[in-house]
Amino acid sequence: MTEYVLGAIILSGLATWLIRVVPFILVKRFTLPAWLVEFLSFVPVAILTAIYVESLLTYRPGQWPGVNAANLLASLPTFLAAIISKNLLVIVIVGIASMAVIRLLGWA
Repeated sequence: MTEYVLGAIILSGLATWLIRVVPFILVKRFTLPAWLVEFLSFVPVAILTAIYVESLLTYRPGQWPGVNAANLLASLPTFLAAIISKNLLVIVIVGIASMAVIRLLGWA
């Protein structure tokens, strides 16, 4: 490994660490306005929604996005488990099991 590659790895790691740690340090030292805290409370929901919708779509150049049928089928029992249990561990287990059954049956 050359010095250039090692330096790039170290600098990339430092940049990643700073991006993740500095916001926590700043938030601890300063009090955020209530409107900003309320706005930031929606960020996890928006990110998870974007990730979920992106996993349901398949992209082909020059065409409209299609639906990933296996992910859509696996999400149906997962949504049902979420509504009934409201327990994240149950939701994850049902989602994994649903996708495993779909792949086992050859629908994926």
